[in-house]
Amino acid sequence: MLKRIAVLVSGGGTNLEALFAAQESGRIPHGEIVLVVSGTAGAYAVERAKSHGVSAVTLPRKELGQTGFEEALSNQLMDARVDLIVLAGFLSILSADFVSSWPDRIVNIHPSLIPAFCGKGFYGLHVHEAALARGVKVTGATVHLVNEIPDGGRILLQKAVEILPGDTAETLQHRVMEQAEWVLLPQAVEQLCEQLAQEERRGR
Repeated sequence: MLKRIAVLVSGGGTNLEALFAAQESGRIPHGEIVLVVSGTAGAYAVERAKSHGVSAVTLPRKELGQTGFEEALSNQLMDARVDLIVLAGFLSILSADFVSSWPDRIVNIHPSLIPAFCGKGFYGLHVHEAALARGVKVTGATVHLVNEIPDGGRILLQKAVEILPGDTAETLQHRVMEQAEWVLLPQAVEQLCEQLAQEERRGR
C-alpha cells in the first residue's frame, strides 16, 4: 500500500513541484502526495497542488497561533490518513509536542551542508548570503529527519554544490535547488516511504 504523504509549505513550492515531478515519473513508487498544507495565506504552492489534483488547505499560522495551527494541522493529517510529513520550504517551527507525536516521520530539507549555516535565522536567501559572506567554496543541501530537539534529527542525505566566482545569493540559491534540493528530497521521501512499507509488511 502506498504511504500517504503530506507536504507543508510556506511559499512558491518549488520543492513541492520537484516532488510532484518525481512522483509522476515513477521515482516515488512507495508513496503518494495526498495533502498540501500552507502555513501562510496566498502561497503559490497551493495552486501548484491544485494543478496536480491534490487537496490543499491554508492554515494561517499567524492568525491561528501555534496551538491553534497545530490542532488544525493534526486534524487535517488525521482526516487524510497521512503516514509521512515533508517540510518543503515550510518556515514555521513545529513544537516539540507535535514533533514527538510523529517520530521519524517528519522530513525537512535545508539549503546548506548541516551543521554549517543552520539554526535560528538561517533560512531562504539568508543561508546563501551567509555562505558567500563566509567565503566558503562549497555549499549544498541536507535532508534530515526532524525531532523534538531544536536543530536535531538524523541526516538522511547531503549533496555538495560548488560556489562559483561572481555568484549572488540568488544565483547560488537556484543552483543549490537545481543540483541538490530537487534531487535529494524525492530520494529521501522514497527512502522513508519504502522503509515504512517494509515495516508495515513485517508487522502483519
